[in-house]
Amino acid sequence: MSFGGPQPGGEQPGQQQHGQQGYGYGYPPAQPQQPAQGYGYGYPQQPAGPYGQPQPGQALPGQVQPNPFPGAQDTGTPDWGALAEASAARTKRKRLLLIAGGTVAALAVGAVVATAIVSTNKTNEEAKNGGGTPTGSAAPTETASPAPTFSSVAPPPPPNPKDYISDPKKDTAPLTPEGLFPGKKLTMNGRPYAKGATAATTNCAAPTENGLGAVLKAQGCQRVLRATYVRDGVAVTVGVAVFPSEQAALKAKDQARGNIAPLAGAGVNDFCHGKTVCLRSTNSIGRYVYVTYTGFTNGRKVTKADQAVFTTSNDLGTFAFNQIYARGRAQASAAAGAPGQ
Repeated sequence: MSFGGPQPGGEQPGQQQHGQQGYGYGYPPAQPQQPAQGYGYGYPQQPAGPYGQPQPGQALPGQVQPNPFPGAQDTGTPDWGALAEASAARTKRKRLLLIAGGTVAALAVGAVVATAIVSTNKTNEEAKNGGGTPTGSAAPTETASPAPTFSSVAPPPPPNPKDYISDPKKDTAPLTPEGLFPGKKLTMNGRPYAKGATAATTNCAAPTENGLGAVLKAQGCQRVLRATYVRDGVAVTVGVAVFPSEQAALKAKDQARGNIAPLAGAGVNDFCHGKTVCLRSTNSIGRYVYVTYTGFTNGRKVTKADQAVFTTSNDLGTFAFNQIYARGRAQASAAAGAPGQ
């Protein structure tokens, strides 16, 4: 940058089975049988009667006749009615035991069935969720579904936007003043600028002054695009020169002298002509060189104290850089989404 101005900077750059218990029941004889006399059932022999037989109910001397059956009369004859009632009571009690036992058995069977249903439902639920690890068993070493596989070929890196603005074979998108300088105004860092006139030419020397054209032509300049912006009495013309390679653009930047010609019109008066002093800057990215020429619209000379001029120059230099880089980014994105890329 001439006049001590700052250079616009750099690139943006996872059953237990239950068995039933058996129940058994015994049934005693419904009627006790009377033991035959004289066959030793533990009953003492009675004294003989008139015919040599013991008298009923007669005890031997010094002994008491036992009552062999509950409810029997003292005569020694069994009370068959009481015995029948006792047998019926026992039968009823056994029947109740059978009913209770059957109920218990039914409840046990029901519990087994319910347990089986719950276990089945739990197993199905675990199957839907990939299964569970049984308690006390080791975790499975393999899963039902195969492990994902990945290609051993590394994917290509995403395209670099700078590659597309450095190689003319890739940098094939249309290039126009309106595409490079869109809209009627721009805002940089909160500062609005109104756009004036725009222009484009393949005669790279025509829109230059003070020897810049010769430098551009020597490095094979192909085209120059310009646009003017104004804010608070300070105007700036930004020019973008296109070259066949990045190397050529770098040489043109390093050898640059002179300035881009101010572009008046579209509401912007003539500026930076005659003997006045204006601020110029030059930089490059890829195969593009971008230059600015900034001064007062009233013709006043620019000094180092005129911070507004330096700010305007930096804003428009940054804007030009951003627009060129955006051009590369758009082409790189398009290439990344294209088939075969």
